[in-house]
Amino acid sequence: MRRSGGVKILIIVIILAAIVLGYFYYLGHRDRKQTEEASAATVVQSVLMRDLERNYPPTPKEVVKYYSEITECFYNEEYSDEEFVQLANQIQRLYDAELVANKTQEQYMQDLRNEIAQMRQNKYTIASYEVSASTDVKEFTQDGDSCASLYCTYYIRQPSSGTRVASMEQFVLRKDPDGHWKILGWELVED
Repeated sequence: MRRSGGVKILIIVIILAAIVLGYFYYLGHRDRKQTEEASAATVVQSVLMRDLERNYPPTPKEVVKYYSEITECFYNEEYSDEEFVQLANQIQRLYDAELVANKTQEQYMQDLRNEIAQMRQNKYTIASYEVSASTDVKEFTQDGDSCASLYCTYYIRQPSSGTRVASMEQFVLRKDPDGHWKILGWELVED
């Protein structure tokens, strides 16, 4: 009789231990799953999370790299109208005040929408991009302003032919009064 009582207690202890372990396993995996879901932000959302007030790119190369990340979002990703406006505003924060002043905000937004629509109509995407090495950035002074020049090559995928076409652009940046490098302009480099 004593033996059956000990066996019952042992079985109850094993069942309770299994329940407790199962509960902790559930909690551990539930938290991990929620964390994974929370961190699974879209590419657009992760690009928009950058706070340029606190974390402005420190070099001309990093400015062009962030510009290129936003450009990839425009041409490659799906986004809402609200995210489009946020991306457009974010990329303009990388532009020099002189560049921004060339167009009204309404004209800039319309031109950007048209350019993106044309790329999408032709089903072109940016396969990748390559910014000049830091050692290839040319810094110079013009009219008393610190300026920099560098290149970025965009590899455009053309689905109709299945090929990638390289498009090289030369960027010119100027330091603003806060010491931030801002994009003054860019142009396509002809072969």
